[in-house]
Amino acid sequence: MSNPAASLMVAVVGPAVCVKISGRANFASSVDFKTLVNEMARRGHRRFVLDLVDCLVMDSTFLGVLAGLAIKASKAPETAADGLFELLNPSPRVSDLLENLGVAHLFKFRTGENPLTAAYQPVASAEATRAEMTGTSIAAHQTLIQVNPENAPKFKDVIQFLAEDLKRQETAAL
Repeated sequence: MSNPAASLMVAVVGPAVCVKISGRANFASSVDFKTLVNEMARRGHRRFVLDLVDCLVMDSTFLGVLAGLAIKASKAPETAADGLFELLNPSPRVSDLLENLGVAHLFKFRTGENPLTAAYQPVASAEATRAEMTGTSIAAHQTLIQVNPENAPKFKDVIQFLAEDLKRQETAAL
């Protein structure tokens, strides 16, 4: 079974970055998303609007990456007041996932038109290695547990499996 990555498009308007996520936001797109947001933050952008009108679903890895980025932005001294992750038009399914994992409070939710649609540019994939995706997935699930300890029973076996898989990957690479 194939797990195609979501397509990512970006528009930068002043201090804000709008990222359009289309398709299934999953582990395969999480590294590219994290790289994009970190690069934009490094360039001084502090406000992120995620256009989710075409996002079908987010898996736990992508949700954990998203939560981790929102936490990081809120802790930075220069962004504490204006650092913001806004979710534009999330589907009920995505909203429910955020709520059920106990991370919805990290985001501002909004519905309405996105005036930036014409300004989007495609985000090139960094072609993450399997080890990068596995490491990102481990960190994402750890973040979900850190934010909401009630997530531990849901993800402890996943983290253990991924950690063992990462060790196998590292051993095979030697």
